[in-house]
Amino acid sequence: MKIPRRITVGKKKYDVVVCDRGPVKGAMGGVSYDNKLITVGTRSWYSNKRFKQETVTDTFWHEVTHAILQDMGHKLEADEKFVAAFANRLTKVITKAEF
Repeated sequence: MKIPRRITVGKKKYDVVVCDRGPVKGAMGGVSYDNKLITVGTRSWYSNKRFKQETVTDTFWHEVTHAILQDMGHKLEADEKFVAAFANRLTKVITKAEF
């Protein structure tokens, strides 16, 4: 899946940056609500190995899920276990869809 360079969630437009590594050590991605920025890393902080494309896609949908839940004002926005499980399923739906 091609990662978009900009998305809109609610009334906010987020720039999406695909970079070598996530925004902080150990993170694969991140979302900054104040800066309206989603960051997606393509390599591991620890091994320097490239992530599989499905992992990069999953990271994108993970951060989008955070942004959607934050826009909704939902308490699950901060629940990493929920966000990871939801985003993983969303990634599979999107990448396995038949057209």
